[in-house]
Amino acid sequence: MRRFVGRSLAARASISNYAIPRRSICRPMTRAYTATAQQRQTAFHSQIEDPTSSAILSSLKTAPETPQTLTEKIVQRYSVGLAQGKKVKAGDYVTLAPHHCMTHDNSWPVALKFMSIGASKIHDNKQIVMTLDHDVQNKSETNLKKYQQIEGFAKKHGVDFYPAGRGIGHQIMVEEGYAWPGTVTVASDSHSNMYGGVGCLGTPMVRTDAASIWATGRTWWQIPPIAKVTLTGILPLGVTGKDVIVALCGLFNQDDVLNHAIEFNGSEETMASIPVDDRLTIANMTTEWGALTGLFPIDSTLKTWLRAKATVAAVINDGVALNQISHERIDELIRNQLSADPGATYAKSIYLNLSTLAPFVAGPNSVKVATPLKDLQAQNIKLDKAYLVSCTNSRASDLAAAARVFREAAQNGVEPKIAAGVNFYIAAASIPEQELAEETGDWQVLLDAGAQPLPSGCGPCIGLGTGLLEPGEVGISASNRNFKGRMGSTDAKAYLASPEVVAASALQGKIAGPGWYEKPEGVEKVIIGEGNGNLEQDKAMSIEDALEKLIAQADSLISVAEQSEGSSTEAEPEGEETLTDILPGFPEKVEGEIVFCDADNINTDGIYPGKYTYQDGVSVEKMAEVCMENYDKAFGGIAKAGDILVAGFNFGCGSSREQAATAILAKKIPLVVAGSFGNIFSRNSINNALMGVEVPKLVQRLRETFKSETEEGKALTRRTGWKFLWDVRRSKVTVTEGEGGQTWSQRVGELPPNVQEIIARGGLEKWVKHEISKA
Repeated sequence: MRRFVGRSLAARASISNYAIPRRSICRPMTRAYTATAQQRQTAFHSQIEDPTSSAILSSLKTAPETPQTLTEKIVQRYSVGLAQGKKVKAGDYVTLAPHHCMTHDNSWPVALKFMSIGASKIHDNKQIVMTLDHDVQNKSETNLKKYQQIEGFAKKHGVDFYPAGRGIGHQIMVEEGYAWPGTVTVASDSHSNMYGGVGCLGTPMVRTDAASIWATGRTWWQIPPIAKVTLTGILPLGVTGKDVIVALCGLFNQDDVLNHAIEFNGSEETMASIPVDDRLTIANMTTEWGALTGLFPIDSTLKTWLRAKATVAAVINDGVALNQISHERIDELIRNQLSADPGATYAKSIYLNLSTLAPFVAGPNSVKVATPLKDLQAQNIKLDKAYLVSCTNSRASDLAAAARVFREAAQNGVEPKIAAGVNFYIAAASIPEQELAEETGDWQVLLDAGAQPLPSGCGPCIGLGTGLLEPGEVGISASNRNFKGRMGSTDAKAYLASPEVVAASALQGKIAGPGWYEKPEGVEKVIIGEGNGNLEQDKAMSIEDALEKLIAQADSLISVAEQSEGSSTEAEPEGEETLTDILPGFPEKVEGEIVFCDADNINTDGIYPGKYTYQDGVSVEKMAEVCMENYDKAFGGIAKAGDILVAGFNFGCGSSREQAATAILAKKIPLVVAGSFGNIFSRNSINNALMGVEVPKLVQRLRETFKSETEEGKALTRRTGWKFLWDVRRSKVTVTEGEGGQTWSQRVGELPPNVQEIIARGGLEKWVKHEISKA
């Protein structure tokens, strides 16, 4: 029997045979150097005597033939159809059968896709979880009807369902044990990375992928390049997981981990200083860092946390686990524990010394701008609103930290009330977390201080419901995303910080801290860098690695020379080209005038405002009207049908909303060109028949030509008069730099026939429907 989980229970605490697209966004044909991790094996005597280390030590006795990262090992478990003996590695395309797939308020649009492709039965109802969390304050007839439709669909198919107000989907997935260590669990939401905090490989999927999983139990995935992030030292008093990830986003802010899978690691002492709640915060915001996953190890800290959860669940329910976290399941986890192999290959390695870290604040309006709290305190930045909401930082431990701020204020003779003119909004990540805070008195302390409670859900974090930022206002939030317009007006300023900093700021009416941080002696700056943070190990590059790097550098020089040749205005001999087959009816060439949006990291909120995301039935005309509105309100009057949209690097980062692609199509723009794309946008593009191609040189040339003396004088959107032509058959782009300007060409990645077919059909959904009709 499948479960429907409501407030009362919460209070108790075959498409697989079809061709799969091999490339979603075409990229320049270049060779990239991949660093190889050094092979080191270390086993200390204390580890040998520790029975909980047996799984790790067993892998050290005999070096595996093909060392794998933890990410690769987990993917290996959940890949289907692999050739016998095949060991998956980064870069491989695999067919994934995820352990679980979660959808939220977008469940009804996914259901419509599911039914439109001709599916009538969910392949495995135990695999699917539905939660209602995004627009829970919306009591309109339209929204309530959608919620009823989702609940009815879940009941019909026997799917686990959590109603509005029960909690945020990602928190539910963790606290109910769906996101389990060593598994692959996906969700149609960009913050699925959060599951990595409990050693579960969580990654976002888009709505079309979710419909495919409902119908077949599987979808396709390319294993990203994997980055190792080594944490050294220990967290000082007054420094939190939020400070860790804000610092990582702000200090490694050159797309260092863009479209990578991240594996965090460190010594036992280091990792023990990062509680699981803080790991969830860090993993959650690896999305904002640009990564596709953020995976923590399955270690003693995690196992202790799981044991405590299992014990509480069993006690509450007379010895029977209320959720999926049980001692028996933990025993099985330990018996089959996964860890990275010595000598596993990582695309890059970076480190952060936690002992040198201080409280940080992100913003305004960017996670890539991180400033030490002490520097912002000195600026006396007045506040209008403060938020302790979201799946990032509104668990019981976060609420306790905020309540402590007001308790200590009272002890010090300060009235424990929110400053005049400030609104402070609180919403627990889930009902069980709120109940824990109520039992300890923390929830009441915050209410007595003047905090305004909101239903457990996403709310202001996604720009929905009560308490949004108004024009000219300044807000500070413990949530995950502060893009311009994300939490309200595009003319407001939003900062991100830890729960205690948010509470202290609400108390003082300006950005401030609680004074808990104690700077370790001798620490003057945050220590970060490439490598593992161990000077001797990082110096000890093997001869093999040195040779590999030299070869890669030579390879890169050859690649640059090849690209320079491709920039010639002379036509290349036909015989030297590799031609791509073009399907009948598919355009052999795509061309138009370039409209340039001169910015990097244009996120999906900028492309399609969040306030429209969960409004079903928005007309094509309206989508075209609001396209790029949060980036540049003038875009709609500048861009025309048939234009080629060119943007900077990491275009389409942020949330998983498919409307970021469909709004551009609604504007009748057939092609987007960028220096690089956010992975989830590229996936959405191919699924929705929007073509894309990466041409970094074009972005560079546009910026050189149209550079402004000041940032204020830069046009956000401009018509360039340049012409762009993509020769799909020859995998080549040609740019004419205005009337009388130079013309140059460059080879790009192939758009293969199977991807052409999906685009020609109008997207993956219609393509699957066509394939089903032929079966």
